[in-house]
Amino acid sequence: MHRGLSIAVVIPAYNEAAAIARTIAEVPAWVDRIIVVDDGSHDGTHRLARRARRRGLEVVRHTANRGVGGAIVTGYRRALALGVDVAVVMAGDGQMDPADVDGLLAPIADGRAGYVKGNRFLHRAVWREMPLARIVGNVVLSVATRVVSGYWHVFDSQCGYTAATRAALAALDLDAVFPRYGYPNDLLARLHAAGVAVADVRVRPIYGPQWKSGIRVRTVVHPIAWVLARAFARRIAAEWLRPQRLLSPREREPS
Repeated sequence: MHRGLSIAVVIPAYNEAAAIARTIAEVPAWVDRIIVVDDGSHDGTHRLARRARRRGLEVVRHTANRGVGGAIVTGYRRALALGVDVAVVMAGDGQMDPADVDGLLAPIADGRAGYVKGNRFLHRAVWREMPLARIVGNVVLSVATRVVSGYWHVFDSQCGYTAATRAALAALDLDAVFPRYGYPNDLLARLHAAGVAVADVRVRPIYGPQWKSGIRVRTVVHPIAWVLARAFARRIAAEWLRPQRLLSPREREPS
């Protein structure tokens, strides 16, 4: 329990045997539940995760890789089943600072947002920590996502460090969320269509000396273009044909 909220941390992991134990150990002690979703790893990630001695820990294993979005959706479903108030997503590779969880929860605790995402570009260390190719790619995708999602104040669309309320998740069709790279872009568009208020907060970028991206341009250009096009079409249907105002969790409460 933290800020009056019960919290689950969802950790999607694919071949993260080298980092998963440390990632679990660094989750703040006040977190009520930790849900590790092993997305079809073949390096023993799930076994190492299960060995971690941590209150509230459970490990869910996909027998086949579904993609990071698919793993996060599995974690969200489990968090909903557990009845927690907020589900925070932290990557299994240790590239997210656990100290930033409190900042992600603040807009939710204050009733200003139903979904909060990290923005590494608000942290001055991003220019020395994030590889140049990632900076360029993130800027391009963030600008495009602003246009198609309708969240003009949101940047760093590819940052996966997020927090979502139970109400925000319940408002989404989780079965329809794009499961692979492009997941955060699709999710933002769906949140806007559902009328969920989103907040952007500063998080610290972490790229260790051994960091190596698993993203290949030739394999993501087509799906990302398709995801963005579909998101733009959804925005037209949801806003231009039936305009709506974004509601905060506090506004959604019955009087």
